[in-house]
Amino acid sequence: MKQRLFFACWLSLAVLPAPTLANPYETTLKNGLRVIVKEDRRAPVVVHMVWYRAGSMDEQDGTSGVAHVLEHMMFKGTKTLKAGEFNKRVAEAGGRDNAFTSLDYTAYFQIVPKEALPEMMRLEADRMANLVLKPEEFASEIEVVKEERRLRTEDNPQARVYETLNATAFMAHPYRRPVIGWMSDLESMTWQDAREWYRRWYAPNNAYVVVVGDVDHREVFKLAAATYGRHKPKALPERKPQKEPPQQGQRRVIVKAPAELPYLLMAWKVPKLIDIDRDREPFALEVLSSILDGNDAARLPKRLVRGEKIAQSASAGYDAIVRGETQFILAGQPAAGRSVAELEAALQAEIKRIQDEGVAEDELKRVKTQVIAAQVYKRDSMMAQAMEIGQIESAGFSYRDIDKFIEKIKSVTAEEVQAVAKKYFVPDTLTVAVLDPQPLDAKRERRGFAARH
Repeated sequence: MKQRLFFACWLSLAVLPAPTLANPYETTLKNGLRVIVKEDRRAPVVVHMVWYRAGSMDEQDGTSGVAHVLEHMMFKGTKTLKAGEFNKRVAEAGGRDNAFTSLDYTAYFQIVPKEALPEMMRLEADRMANLVLKPEEFASEIEVVKEERRLRTEDNPQARVYETLNATAFMAHPYRRPVIGWMSDLESMTWQDAREWYRRWYAPNNAYVVVVGDVDHREVFKLAAATYGRHKPKALPERKPQKEPPQQGQRRVIVKAPAELPYLLMAWKVPKLIDIDRDREPFALEVLSSILDGNDAARLPKRLVRGEKIAQSASAGYDAIVRGETQFILAGQPAAGRSVAELEAALQAEIKRIQDEGVAEDELKRVKTQVIAAQVYKRDSMMAQAMEIGQIESAGFSYRDIDKFIEKIKSVTAEEVQAVAKKYFVPDTLTVAVLDPQPLDAKRERRGFAARH
């Protein structure tokens, strides 16, 4: 489930002062590639990331999963590198690398000693424009992706419930499709589909580079110009609005799968952040999620898990910063001897309590302090800092507005939290997905799986 961690971690950048007023630094190459550098000299290490503004929401029906498949194929060689050579070069430099695909973007990264940054930039710039897609390698890798889907979704009951929830909640919006893709689409996918995706979206003017570590931003800018700057920009496809029509009534779906315990997901459609300066509700929803599930003292674990013992687990999740649309999700598993119906009623009761009684000022103050303080520790990780910058940028916001997030959270009132609870947590915008556990087959073979990504 998409948690509010992305949103909360962004707050950390405003908690501690940057080494200099201008840090991070930014430039835009002539081909449209933006380069963002954050100098952090606490260790002789650097994180190098390339973010492409192309995720599964940009796919078409029939080729779901192609963004993720292309991510795999990006490690299969270029005009100058053999398959597997990219990872070998990173390892020889004493670093590690990987990639990830989301609904909104695809990103690649390396964490290496600072001396290796020039080579990493050459390697990444090379595969931005010179990837070689071979039919035989695609045929092998698509089987890896299909097995990944079996392992992470089809053999994971909770993941299947979440996938079904989105497919039920969204009818028109592309978030209805899973990032991994539907199995039928993977089975019919061709190497030409991956090639077309690469040609369409992998361009310097549809990407940005984030570098965090023991570097001089001026030197990084020069390296970027000498590597990425060689590529020409492309004419990008038109991105037409894809909006979900208003939901006119509650939706319910049941997923039957082998499992030990039932599982419940409840999702309400709520607003995302659009205007940092003017919007108030997304910040109130973020505070609400922390009141319900910010820590062990939050309402859901305190009351439903440890207090009334209705739930074995209970959580809340909200992501305000997305390219598409967003939901506020409550999730949980009933405790032994308790039913899904009891858990659903208990979760609804917690929302109603806030609707009727609001939240106390001391609870609000404690939540704000905990949300802010918890993020300070993220500054110890260069990777976390790079992720924070990259994720903000992926949704069309600027890392330079990060300080506004913390101020907005600090300004949320108890009345605003109660107001969003009343306004958005209504039956007609609710989608409920329930796992109906089926008997476990002890003889069922477990498929082994090992993959790089």
